[in-house]
Amino acid sequence: MNPGRIVIVGGGAAGWMSACLMAHHWRTEPVEVTVVESQTIGTVGVGEGSTPFLRDFFTQLGITEQEWMPACNATYKCGIRFSGWSERPGFGSYFHPFNTELDQPGAVQFFKDCYARRMGYELTPVPDDYFAASAIGESGRTPFALMSDRSAKPLTDYGYHFDSHLLGKFLQRHALSLGVKHIDDTVVHVERNESGDISALQLAQQPRLRGDFFVDCSGFKSLLMRQALQVPFISCRQRLVNNAAVALASEHTSPGDTDVADGAPGYPTETLAHAMSNGWMWRIPLTERWGNGYVFNSDDASFADVEQQLRAHLGLKSDAFSARHLQWESGRLQNHWRNNCIAIGLSQGFLEPLEAPMLRIIQFTCKRFIDLYQRLGASTQARQAFDKAVNGLIDGNIDYLQAHYLVSARTDTAYWRAARANTHISPLLRRLLQAWRGRGSFDAVLGEFAEELVYHKTSWYCLLAGKGEFSAACRTTPAVAHMAQHQFKEHNARLARQCMLAEAV
Repeated sequence: MNPGRIVIVGGGAAGWMSACLMAHHWRTEPVEVTVVESQTIGTVGVGEGSTPFLRDFFTQLGITEQEWMPACNATYKCGIRFSGWSERPGFGSYFHPFNTELDQPGAVQFFKDCYARRMGYELTPVPDDYFAASAIGESGRTPFALMSDRSAKPLTDYGYHFDSHLLGKFLQRHALSLGVKHIDDTVVHVERNESGDISALQLAQQPRLRGDFFVDCSGFKSLLMRQALQVPFISCRQRLVNNAAVALASEHTSPGDTDVADGAPGYPTETLAHAMSNGWMWRIPLTERWGNGYVFNSDDASFADVEQQLRAHLGLKSDAFSARHLQWESGRLQNHWRNNCIAIGLSQGFLEPLEAPMLRIIQFTCKRFIDLYQRLGASTQARQAFDKAVNGLIDGNIDYLQAHYLVSARTDTAYWRAARANTHISPLLRRLLQAWRGRGSFDAVLGEFAEELVYHKTSWYCLLAGKGEFSAACRTTPAVAHMAQHQFKEHNARLARQCMLAEAV
């Protein structure tokens, strides 16, 4: 089955990703995809970082990294480095890696050392030492090692950093090459028929646009779902209190300005998430600039204060680079498929930039719709399965993101004291934290909730151990117990030296 005439309202990453996937999937069927996007309405970038799922998107479309990465000033991303989130000795910084089978021996040792530390033994199982991606990212190297036949092979999984505006433009060009139609206009009214379905859109300058199925990619306005179809919005502000950000770019001050370990040239292939007084700062390396931002709670601090803090931290003059002030309502729609319309992107909800979940949600939502519509059409069964899957993905992200704040270990500001003291927690997350802090099997509880978890074992261990969420050590540890951790750290450093420097790719 296919939806016939598909009308996508809004461009940006969500609109053009959806257009590409739908046009590609139904390319041999009588499906017409049209994107209505006004050039006078700016887009809100969903961030400049991705998870490895974005690789699958480009692979599915047959687009190589050599095609899209230079066009989007993109760099490789081996994971996320968290710094300043904990005052606990030995746990001031840790890395959340994209790991692969290569890391399996290190991961097994990491889990063992975490268990021993939970049992009170004097170990400091920081994730960095056990996973190759940490050494690769920090040293400014790509995931690729040069093989004896001169081919490049990735040693670890990876995502990307990119210019979100350029990515949207690239995807637009690709969508147009697939036959997608583009109308530069503004929607002024949504027409509905007797059944409640959307029948047509009235535009500001051009004739009314009819369609069989509509996709709301209109951003925070949620023009079709929240406004026209009146789909309820479920706030998660009590759990994820951040609702604002100041974003600005900064230049590479010199060819070697990178924050790379050991003074290596190039730039780090990792996102930095650094805790600040009133929230946290992202720092993302692109080929032409840095992307920076400060995420915070607008009830706790003003845009002016936060922008001043960010500029001071980056060493920027007050008049250097213009800043964007962003604000959102954290939460999601109750339903993401209503009548003949689905929501994709910011129109379906937003959490916050931490862990860069938004592109994955966009990609998952679009692919799940295509799969369900192909098999079940616009049936009640398809809509219910779609809503369950998308809500499960978003709710699982809420649990993982909130855990970052609940186990943070800073007491220097009211913001961080309140973050750890938040009592608005889902039963699943409460159970996970109780299991970790106790002496029972944490893995058993992970298994109990396996179908509901979005982030799995390694990610949960990295988050909890990386921030030092352990009770005080009370058992003397033999020196030999520390050897495996040191050996893996040295092994991963050797692996990193085999990888190509980021500036060489």
